[in-house]
Amino acid sequence: MAARPRIKDVAAYAGVSPKTVSNVINDFEHVSEHTRTAVRDAIEALGYRVNIAGRQLRQGRTGMITLAVPELDVAYFSELAKHVMAAADRRGRTVLLHQTGGVRERELSALHGFDAQFTDGVILSPLSLTPRDLTSGLARLPVVLLGERQTPGAADHVGIDNVAAAREATEHLLARGRRRIAVVGGAVRGRRGTDGLRTEGYRSALRAAHVAFAADLVVPVEAYHWQDGARAAAALLERRPRPDALLCLNDHLALGALRALHEAGLRAPDDIDVVGFDDIEASRFSVPSLTTIAPDKEAIAAAAVSLLADRIDRPRTGTARDVTDAGTARDAEAAQDAEDRVIGHRLVVRESTGGRS
Repeated sequence: MAARPRIKDVAAYAGVSPKTVSNVINDFEHVSEHTRTAVRDAIEALGYRVNIAGRQLRQGRTGMITLAVPELDVAYFSELAKHVMAAADRRGRTVLLHQTGGVRERELSALHGFDAQFTDGVILSPLSLTPRDLTSGLARLPVVLLGERQTPGAADHVGIDNVAAAREATEHLLARGRRRIAVVGGAVRGRRGTDGLRTEGYRSALRAAHVAFAADLVVPVEAYHWQDGARAAAALLERRPRPDALLCLNDHLALGALRALHEAGLRAPDDIDVVGFDDIEASRFSVPSLTTIAPDKEAIAAAAVSLLADRIDRPRTGTARDVTDAGTARDAEAAQDAEDRVIGHRLVVRESTGGRS
């Protein structure tokens, strides 16, 4: 059985040094395209494979990253987790899933707890952490935030423009002649979470259309589950005059609302329009199929993994400062150049607002 080719074999074949081969493997910038091509041709010719586990151990890394989300039984997060795992796998990394329930102590545990000892970085969708919590977490591990940014410049952040998305959904309903549009899962005044931003987008569309805002049509919910949508919709249907459209701030709420309509002897879109958020798989198979805002979940996952990998790998590139207190350096670096990636979304019009399945 032939011996497994090593870096020095690739270097000899390509006529370069082992260090140059390593630079190409790690995708360092300062390598000429001619040399990069020669090394890659040598790798392919010899069948060289990177020993990822050995490399990670030598660098003091585990090759694992954590994805911490509130609830995996909320389909948006489970579908997002699938894409994060695929993106991480392409980079030779394994994902440790951490379900926080939106509880502050569990979110902190993702950053500082026992499991954090086995991970190189965290992709976190926080609901309860304070800005100070998030800032302190950066001294321990690289962090990428999902959802709404809680504190400017503390960490890289990936999300959609929720104000614009909700405005687009509301404009769609207004264009269909709807004027009493209720918001299921809407925010009380002053909140800046996802619910607050989506409610802001809704109000912006009403103002532009010169439609009066009615505070009683914004209905908060205890959680974003099927039953919460059904309860909120049932209560709204008892009002006179009742709403002529429901803007539900996630698809679970919207699918619960469709059930409440069915039990009340009403249909969407004949009696009332229903729009959701997230474009989970179930929204395509409900009866009627659900009009919804579709964030590009695959792009969100890819951006989050890419940003986190860059933070993890940066000390190896020579661009980070060579200091003893790596945690303090990382914290300062993040504050200086944290990135905001705004990922695209689209409105998918289906049967619940007069479209096709």
